[in-house]
Amino acid sequence: MSKNKSLLGELWDFLKVRKAWWLTPIILMLILVGILIIFGQSSAVSPFIYALF
Repeated sequence: MSKNKSLLGELWDFLKVRKAWWLTPIILMLILVGILIIFGQSSAVSPFIYALF
């Protein structure tokens, strides 16, 4: 393994080696919520995002 891996590379290796595929939906949902928060703060799309919740 190389010493300079990105966070996503390390996460992928962790999921592969430990066979922790049940973490994948949790990680994807956290990423999706983070993207929604970023777009909800500074975007013209924010009124539509707020309507979802």
